Amino acid sequence: MSALLHLLGGGLLLYFGAQWLVAGSSALALALRIPQLIVGLTVVAYGTSTPEVIVSVQAALDGHPAVAIGNVVGSNIANIGLILGIAALIAPARVDGALRSRELPVLLASTVLVVGMLVDGAISRIDGAVLLGCGILYTTWMIRAARAATVVAVAKADAVVERDVADAAGAPQARGAARSALIALFGLGVLLVGGSLFVDGAVAAAHTLGMSERLVGMTVVAVGTSLPELVTSVVAARRGHSDLAIGNVVGSNIFNVFLCLGASALVGNVGAEPREVAVDLGALGVMTAVAAVLIRTYRTISRREGALALALYALFLATTISRG
Repeated sequence: MSALLHLLGGGLLLYFGAQWLVAGSSALALALRIPQLIVGLTVVAYGTSTPEVIVSVQAALDGHPAVAIGNVVGSNIANIGLILGIAALIAPARVDGALRSRELPVLLASTVLVVGMLVDGAISRIDGAVLLGCGILYTTWMIRAARAATVVAVAKADAVVERDVADAAGAPQARGAARSALIALFGLGVLLVGGSLFVDGAVAAAHTLGMSERLVGMTVVAVGTSLPELVTSVVAARRGHSDLAIGNVVGSNIFNVFLCLGASALVGNVGAEPREVAVDLGALGVMTAVAAVLIRTYRTISRREGALALALYALFLATTISRG
């Protein structure tokens, strides 16, 4: 019972903390006269991935590497199968041409990088530094490449959707740099507390139910930390911006690899026996390939493709749970 309360309480804190952090950070950036384009491409894009970062870092610090890795791999699979699938079912998602040529190759490269780094069973501190460096380079390149009017429009629309989601989560309207900074700091504090509770609850649940930490990380933790992306994508789809859902999923998967694994490897031990995660990494590769085909081949991801993505995710969950 205590583990369940920790999981539920920690999950709620992660969600609300992320929204308050995004709301405060975005308002602070705009108060400091940072262009809205950059805010949309950085603060908003990174904001929805903060629960994954907090939980993976906390798990690494607490000596639970399987939870840290399972969270990242499981979240990336859930982003494609669950979130993109639901968004496409709500409203067919139009694929932006710039995303195909710009973010898609980085998504594929980041997935290959994860698989390559886990061949020897561990992600070292050097590997972590490389991943974080890739994240910095990617963000810098993304901002410099964002010159087309369509990219500006997408970034602004993304910022508006995130603001609406933050409002729904009860984040106060921020006016002025000082108030915005306080809101962002409060959100970060809530995230840290939520991350600690969530990891404790996940580990306790694994021990109580006789589940492996890998299984809990790949399922419960992964879905829990993906809640911000899920809510944002659903809101975007319901308001006729399903294309933002694609961008959120692709961007989140890239940030999860570069930021979550990178930061986790720098602060603690992150590794797993290759034979234990081989199927999980294979599933990640398959789901990423499916996303790449849909994004590369079709102008619109239809409801049929969304249903296919959901079915593949259900198959992944069934296989993962059966393996234990």
